[in-house]
Amino acid sequence: MSSEETKHDQQFYDRFLIILGALLGVTVFLFVLSRWIGVENMNRSMQNDPAYQAAVGARILPVAKVAIEGEDYMFDGPEVVVYEGPEILEVIMTGPQVYNSVCAACHGTGLAGAPMTGDTAAWSARVSNGTEMMNNNAVNGFQGSAGFMPAKGGDPRLSDDEVIAAVQYMVDQL
Repeated sequence: MSSEETKHDQQFYDRFLIILGALLGVTVFLFVLSRWIGVENMNRSMQNDPAYQAAVGARILPVAKVAIEGEDYMFDGPEVVVYEGPEILEVIMTGPQVYNSVCAACHGTGLAGAPMTGDTAAWSARVSNGTEMMNNNAVNGFQGSAGFMPAKGGDPRLSDDEVIAAVQYMVDQL
């Protein structure tokens, strides 16, 4: 065989492999395309099936339903349990606790003209006016020439008894 025939055979072989590769690529593409179309059609027909829809509906039901007492609720499905909430316990703070959490900010530093805890001279005039007057000023607030006392030390969550206990704690420190 001559070199020209060998060259011609090699070109034929190369072209044959290229065409064969292209046909194989088209075949794979058509196979993947047909599988994708088939799956899409199957999914559409399956989603329209009433049994499938019922199964999905059962899977996505809420785990629980909350109803607030006094409100009317209409639910299909399992029994409704009314949540009444935890029992709220009232925590009553002692005089020292109220003093440390609220009063010490002013009465520990003398801020806004507040008499400092333990300062007998600053407290003597207030004590001489009577415990009832001090308690009233602490609970309801007071604006005096020396400064300002906000109602309940600025914490409206405190009960009157808690504020009075804090006043008594400060008087006991004299």
